[in-house]
Amino acid sequence: MREADLYLPVKAFLEAQGYTVKAEVGAADVMACRDPDPPVIVELKTALNLPLILQGVARQGLFDHVYLAVPQPAKWTHRYRDLTALLRRLGLGLLTIHDGRVEPHLDPGPYQPRKNAAKAARLLREFHKRQGDPNTGGTTRVKRMTAYRQDALRLAAALSVLPEGTSPAALAKATGIARAGAILRDNHYGWFDHPAKGRYTLSPAGKAALFQDGPPSPIG
Repeated sequence: MREADLYLPVKAFLEAQGYTVKAEVGAADVMACRDPDPPVIVELKTALNLPLILQGVARQGLFDHVYLAVPQPAKWTHRYRDLTALLRRLGLGLLTIHDGRVEPHLDPGPYQPRKNAAKAARLLREFHKRQGDPNTGGTTRVKRMTAYRQDALRLAAALSVLPEGTSPAALAKATGIARAGAILRDNHYGWFDHPAKGRYTLSPAGKAALFQDGPPSPIG
């Protein structure tokens, strides 16, 4: 589908709402007017991409009501959902065209993002619990050091020097890790063996992890 193929469906869609529509008015692909409402600008492209979004932002320097119009994608992938979220933040509208019909997805307007308090709180907890700055920003496909992994490593390091079959309470006291019992029970990394009730030892996987990661200070 060409950009020109989008024009007539968009023109008919706007005219059905009482607008007078004209193409290629100055820098605008489509301009529509209806008294006493403010003008509407529509920018046409064969795909929803960054150049089109930048074009829409540029048109916002002229009028508030700016739409982007693209062919309806075969399916809404994560990329399209992310881009529509970006459009909402920018206050841009979105129209899609399929078989000569226009479907509105977003209307232009100011956007006030709703904060996710739970996720924000989790990030802050992770920030404050993490010891030092063990990761490198911008890296991909590498193992991340989290506060949970740091605590598990400290427990593994403590088990490597404390007597065999140490209790969760003793480990919590020795390391200062209040959630020692939960980490030992969950055994997320497979580092701990449980030979008897209330007693834990270091597994071969735990010994390998200490060798690979390098143990933190085992006793807090």
